[in-house]
This record gives sequence, structure tokens and C-alpha cells, in this order.
Amino acid sequence: MNLLKNRVKQLCLLAGLAMVTLPNSGCNLLAWTTQLAWTGAAFWGTTPLIPVTPYFSQQIEDTYWEEERYKKVPILDPVEGENAPLFCLDPPSPDEVMRALPDNTAGGVPFLAETSRNNVRIVVEPIVDRVDECRFFPQVGPARLHHCHYKCTVYFEETKRSSWPVPFTHKDQVQEVVYIDHDHLIRCTGPIVK
Repeated sequence: MNLLKNRVKQLCLLAGLAMVTLPNSGCNLLAWTTQLAWTGAAFWGTTPLIPVTPYFSQQIEDTYWEEERYKKVPILDPVEGENAPLFCLDPPSPDEVMRALPDNTAGGVPFLAETSRNNVRIVVEPIVDRVDECRFFPQVGPARLHHCHYKCTVYFEETKRSSWPVPFTHKDQVQEVVYIDHDHLIRCTGPIVK
């Protein structure tokens, strides 16, 4: 214990000496670094380097992922044959269901207020599976709208934890329901019914 106290005293003394003597020694390391950053920024026409937390880059990546995977209406080629199967083939993935849930786990402060989901079980049930008649859609042309609606029930154990000021852990069995639509267009090959 005495060794630790001595090390802390030595480090504090060394830091104090550095703060007193460095500005008087003619060393302009901090000023030189700042000037270099501004000069580089003026040359490249941008701002100087700014540290950014990984939280914001993850948020942007998630936005693009959801836009690319789940927020576009696909346009499929016509189904050949008179008795060709026209039924929903792509139920929602677990990733899509979890992203559709309200996010109660975001925004917690570590050790002060944390919420987590454990033992997740997802049940997907088709509700609607129907195909409309051919009609004209702007920017698509003649197509039929295929309605695919799913009811997704998510069962999980929600754990709320805090370590300060009063340590506690609360576990609760939760059931959430999310409705997901996988509507898509199928191009028509025959005449359009108006």
C-alpha cells in the first residue's frame, strides 16, 4: 500500500513540475499541433480532425441497413402459368422483427440504468395473403399488388439493472406484438382491368 502511495505522490509531483516548466521552456508543441491542424484544414477545405464516437457511425449504418433491406417495395417479374403459386414466400426475419420492436434498451447509462432482453422467442403468423387485380402504378406500369401481412409475437425476459445508488435487478416476462407488411408488386403480362 505504501508503494502505491509513493507512486501516486511521484506522479503528481512530476505532473505539477511539467505544468510549471513546459510553458516557460519555449516548447510550443501544443501550439504547433493546433496550427498544423488549421493549416491542413484550410488547404483541404475541411474542418480539422474531430473525434467522433462510434455511436453515431453505428446509427448511420443501421439507418442505411433498414432502408436497403426493409423499407423498399420490390417489383417482381410476372408469375408464369395459369395455376402458378401466388403465396407469401418470405416471412419476416428475426432481425426485422427485433428492429420493429420499440427500443426500450437504448439510452441506458451503464451501471446506472441498464435494460436488456434475454431468452427471446419469436412466433410469426401470416394474417393476410391476397393478390389484387392488375392496375397501373406510376413509375412501375401495369402490376398487381400482393398483400402479405404477418403478426409477430415476441416473448422475452426483460431485465432492468442498476448498480448505483441502490443496487437492484428486476426481471419481467414480457410479450410484445408487432405487425409487419411485406407487400410487393408483381408485373402483369395480360391486359389491364380498369
